[in-house]
Amino acid sequence: MKILVLEMGFFPFSLFFFFFFFLLFAPSLCRVPSETHLRTEPEHASTPPRGWNSYDSFCWTVSEEEFLQNAEIISNRLKPHGYEYVVVDYLWYRRKVPGAYTDSLGFDVIDEWGRPIPDPGRWPSSKGGKGFSEVAKKVHSIGLKFGIHVMRGISLQAFNANTPILDTVKGSAYVESGRQWRAKDIGLKERACAWMPHGFMSVNTKLEAGRAFLRSLYLQYAEWGVDFVKNDCVFGDDLDIDEITFVSEVLRKLDRPILYSLSPGTGVTPAMAKEVSGLVNMYRITADDWDTWRDVFSHFDVSRDFSNAKMIGAKGLLGRSWPDLDMLPLGWLTDPGSNEGPHRTSNLNLDEQRTQMTLWAMAKSPLMFGGDVRKLDETTYNLITNPTLLEINSFSQNNMEFPYVSTRRSRRKEKVLPQDFAEGGMLGKRALNLITCKDPKANGWSTKAIDQDLEQICWREKLEGPPCLYKRKPLLASGVEMIYKQQYQGTLHLLASDGMEICLDGSPRRRLTSKEFGGGSFSPCKGDANQMWELNANGSLVNSYSGLCATVDLLKDDAGSSEVRSWIATGRRGEIYLAFFNLNPQMTVISANLADVAKVFPWKNLKGVSCKYHEIWSGKSGVTKRWISIAVEKHGSSLFVLTCV
Repeated sequence: MKILVLEMGFFPFSLFFFFFFFLLFAPSLCRVPSETHLRTEPEHASTPPRGWNSYDSFCWTVSEEEFLQNAEIISNRLKPHGYEYVVVDYLWYRRKVPGAYTDSLGFDVIDEWGRPIPDPGRWPSSKGGKGFSEVAKKVHSIGLKFGIHVMRGISLQAFNANTPILDTVKGSAYVESGRQWRAKDIGLKERACAWMPHGFMSVNTKLEAGRAFLRSLYLQYAEWGVDFVKNDCVFGDDLDIDEITFVSEVLRKLDRPILYSLSPGTGVTPAMAKEVSGLVNMYRITADDWDTWRDVFSHFDVSRDFSNAKMIGAKGLLGRSWPDLDMLPLGWLTDPGSNEGPHRTSNLNLDEQRTQMTLWAMAKSPLMFGGDVRKLDETTYNLITNPTLLEINSFSQNNMEFPYVSTRRSRRKEKVLPQDFAEGGMLGKRALNLITCKDPKANGWSTKAIDQDLEQICWREKLEGPPCLYKRKPLLASGVEMIYKQQYQGTLHLLASDGMEICLDGSPRRRLTSKEFGGGSFSPCKGDANQMWELNANGSLVNSYSGLCATVDLLKDDAGSSEVRSWIATGRRGEIYLAFFNLNPQMTVISANLADVAKVFPWKNLKGVSCKYHEIWSGKSGVTKRWISIAVEKHGSSLFVLTCV
């Protein structure tokens, strides 16, 4: 005790009290808080986002009046079922005048900083520099959240006008190194959007001025009250990982949440998606989905692949991220690429619509309805608000394709049209696909000398003879030769044959629908970045436009061996969901054994138990100890809810 007193005598009085209180409160100060305590904000996109998008019903021509009319009905009828986002799709800044269309130039409304602002002719509340703030207020006042579609980078119109860049910190033109920076300093004209080359281009995010421009865009969206941004032409074949990464950083720092969605998604693989899934909340993994059976059919393989890769509900921007199968083209619609509003009903019959909704639910895709809700019929309403489908979409787990099903043809005779089989298309043909260069599958190319003047680049894997392309250095026009010489040094044109001036494109030149196959095509040779290729020593063939690598696949007949599909999932109350999909052009009996269900859910003891079942489309209920079996209409589906005890 004497020693303690003597040592304390050397402490200043204040340090004594600090030491005393530290001993008293140290246990609580040093306790590591749980994840729940650390989280101050609710998890963003904790379930797949749900809402309405104007594209399928209005293309780009939607007006403020039409949009708010839809929003009011959605608030009254669909919000109780979780549909909370209302999204204005692309070109809200384009004037609706003769000559204006998807890829026209010079019809956009931009501010002094080169940023798109709403067309006041269609969005009158935007006058006076208000942007979308008045629309957002009205949307918020009826309990919904407001979203917009935006394109990559900066517009060609702003680039040509060479507008200054806004410094959001100073509120004036961006100045660095003693000079004012402008659009032409940051725009990458060779990185124009492939399907809208006269519209938008990437910006150089390696420059602080380029980052300042992107920051000025998204801070403005936040000021307007935007809750959801759909960023187009930055993913898939048009991947711009630098823009996605920076935008994600900007959104992460905001004091209010903005969900981040990527579109369109042609050429997407799970390996590519893993690069972006943690930066966003949803991302398109398919081309545009429209109301054809072919489009519905095309989603089965890709949804399976992303489920197998454990991408459903993976970590995302301040929450979760969800592979997006695109909007639901149901109800009252327009046509793809149209310059007019809704004028027809969906071409999918009821069985096909149920198949689409069931797959979207089982794959936990975001549900973005596309029809004009001012003419929402009861059949469509009952489908998109079906409580079982919405329960599965939000709260099911362990969602996966179920491979253990057996089939037999129905005895009922039906007339089978040849085109039902032909819709699969292109059996035995080869297609170029674009994937992330980090995928080992990309390293499959090698050079082959034909003679001293001619070389080929060939795919190593033999697919009925290895496919080869003819090498040559890019032929550039004299006026652009010096501009591109350094940028494209070491790159090649790849010709379809030795004699024709037809070069391989590494990215589509227009917006694709899922009716079109492959990730590349051939067109007359130009100096565009999408036709420039570089062969690396590891055997990867890199496209200068997208930064993606080419592979070659053998296309299979879609309607061949995979004539039926099945998905399975578990519910939050212990139930099992089992969906059958008949992709055949005639009625088919589909069956599953409960013993096989135990193979995918081994923790569930199904041996000798009885399962109550209810099939939601037919309303049939019963009890089984072994088999689930049902006749499913062509292009139709069945969805069982199983409770096993």
